[in-house]
Amino acid sequence: MRTIKMGIVGLGRLGKRHAENIAFRVPNAELLAVCSIKQDEVDEAQKNWGIKYAYTNYKEMLENEELDAIFIASSSTEHCKQIELALEAGYHVFSEKPLGITKEEVDYITNIIEKHNDKKFMLGFMRRFDPSYLYAKKKLDDGDIGKPMYIRCYSIDPVSAVEGAIAFAEKSGGLYLDMMIHDLDLARWFLNSEAKTVFAVGDNYLYPEFGEHDDIDNGAAMIQFENGAVASFFAGRTSVHGYHIETEIIGTKGTLRIGTIPEKNLVTVFNENGAVRECHEGFLERFENAYLNELQEFVNCVLEDRKTPVGAFDGLKATEIGYACKQSLITNQLVML
Repeated sequence: MRTIKMGIVGLGRLGKRHAENIAFRVPNAELLAVCSIKQDEVDEAQKNWGIKYAYTNYKEMLENEELDAIFIASSSTEHCKQIELALEAGYHVFSEKPLGITKEEVDYITNIIEKHNDKKFMLGFMRRFDPSYLYAKKKLDDGDIGKPMYIRCYSIDPVSAVEGAIAFAEKSGGLYLDMMIHDLDLARWFLNSEAKTVFAVGDNYLYPEFGEHDDIDNGAAMIQFENGAVASFFAGRTSVHGYHIETEIIGTKGTLRIGTIPEKNLVTVFNENGAVRECHEGFLERFENAYLNELQEFVNCVLEDRKTPVGAFDGLKATEIGYACKQSLITNQLVML
């Protein structure tokens, strides 16, 4: 089978994991080029992984005619223009979320992606590729819990990572677009419906530094969807016990819960603290398989010339809900979509 030769831009914490997956864990993908504005990240990747090409200028990487696809794992502020440049250069594109950090950017790049429909585009909503979420989706679609009425989602980062979140706050897009957007996408996916009304609240309870960028450290939202289902969301950055991702779907005939206890593994530690079940420490650990599975799916879509399962429309709709959440937070009013 043909190998898809890929170049990646962005070699931070998440970008490095994606790069490793391309280089070593997907047999029909090849990491041919890496790009970062940080010379040391480029040098390290090229030296340790034996990468053929290395760049500190994104436009220069796009001139490499040996490449088939571009993987975008840079800062959120760069996604929109990098997606456009890659598509116009003739590449298939996988981009981490979000599509952009302003509504104007997202509307603009959605039109650009649709214009280049001869190229595959996929957005990184990796939770759709997590084995547990896939299993829950099948149970839901099979009618095992009847008609879904209510969804509850928690996404809480460990407080140990808060300094990094503060440093990234200027470019993240905010709590609702940076963190809660995964849950917003899951709710659309589970319900097969779009949001109708949004009400959001939140504040900086421990870290006022987020306020310098019109952001918050903990926030919640209540949303009603067009099919009548209701969903509540909580996202925060101050979990003391670890990385906590939890989803509950209540239907007319039963309930599904995913990640009720964010267990690291099946080991119980018995010590002076009692019987302890350790928790995941971060998203790279919790969704290790999901990141790998979404990459494999993108590569398969390019090789088999079929539509990607998560596209620009999904990014647009989830982002619209995220913007509505932020608008509701600022105005303290219900927002209609």
